[in-house]
Amino acid sequence: MIKFMIKKNYYIYHIPNQKIGMTCNLNKRVEHEQGYKKDEYEVLFSSRDVDKAALMERKLQKFYGYKIDRQLYTNLIKIKSMKVNPTEQTSTFDCERKDLLQVLNQNEKFKWKTSLGEFEINEETKKWLVANAKPSMYNNDRCFIYNKAYYEAFLSKPTYSKVEIFDLIRSWADERGIYDKGDPKTQLIKLYEETGELAKALLEDDKDGIIDAIGDSIVVLTNLSKLVGYDVESCIQSAYDEISNRTGRMIDGTFVKDTL
Repeated sequence: MIKFMIKKNYYIYHIPNQKIGMTCNLNKRVEHEQGYKKDEYEVLFSSRDVDKAALMERKLQKFYGYKIDRQLYTNLIKIKSMKVNPTEQTSTFDCERKDLLQVLNQNEKFKWKTSLGEFEINEETKKWLVANAKPSMYNNDRCFIYNKAYYEAFLSKPTYSKVEIFDLIRSWADERGIYDKGDPKTQLIKLYEETGELAKALLEDDKDGIIDAIGDSIVVLTNLSKLVGYDVESCIQSAYDEISNRTGRMIDGTFVKDTL
């Protein structure tokens, strides 16, 4: 039986002339579920203390003249931690199916080991877990998933070599007309956007965001290279040939090359 709990950051968000609400996932709650873009809402307050954030939500609702929630956010969260019991065939969660999403949101990035490998709670798997969880036949307060189904959905995906992945990116871009109608300048702007997302993810220690931003930046660089008549592999090789024999030392966390 594995117990887990990850402390979340709780945000009080404001959609002007609409509402003030609270969430631990702005991207999912405000942007994906409610359809608002980043420039259409603002964050008024954030805290890792859920009780403090819940009280601030009410104060801000009153200050801005919105309807005050009848229940504190903390009262809506029935389960703050849970247990997962992995067996040969299933992983059982110590909560009702209707409460599973709340629990998963609070325990994002947690991993547990099964006979088919290590399973993880993240943005991609949460939707699948909720959709495929089944009520326990023996205990109404529990739900479970079949480990093999999770494995087939996420862990049995094909992997590609370093060479193949760049070819796949170029094929994807070519099919969408990026090389026929694209512009290197627009790709450069996209690169600025992606590196901005990377900076934000680093500052917030958002591991999934870091992975997404680095991957997206590499996709943009692959397409930019193609649009200016090169391939990204040659650019990487050229850079490595230049640095391979370079000497220097680390100063304040940065490698500083030796000067002649």
